[in-house]
Amino acid sequence: MTIRALEKVSFGQNGVGAFILQCKRMDIHYCDHSGSSRGMNVFIKTQLSKFAAAHPQIEFAVSPRPRKHPVLIGHYINGKQKSICVKNMEALQILKKVELLRDASGEKVKRVNKSVTSINESVRGIWSPYHGNGMAV
Repeated sequence: MTIRALEKVSFGQNGVGAFILQCKRMDIHYCDHSGSSRGMNVFIKTQLSKFAAAHPQIEFAVSPRPRKHPVLIGHYINGKQKSICVKNMEALQILKKVELLRDASGEKVKRVNKSVTSINESVRGIWSPYHGNGMAV
């Protein structure tokens, strides 16, 4: 009797099975001659190739923009994008910003007032002094 492999392929269940990086593409714009792009030029020459090799799931597009400040633009799988101006920053600071875009989800930052967010208000319901046996005064 031979053993057959399962024909059904496993499927993702809302990201539970495997981690899916939210950033799918990163655009890097710089200027060759501008002084504000000095750190970006150093970053592109020294650190971008290592970062891109470590993250093959992200597509990197490097393009010059003459007479403009350097900009990082992250494109996410939910269709949103975030851009960060990195003028006059050093190469290590730009690396931190690239990591920030990589780790972001693409959603806007929301203020959370409650410590626990849930679809249901409460499991037990809303407390009222008129329910139950009442209180002895």
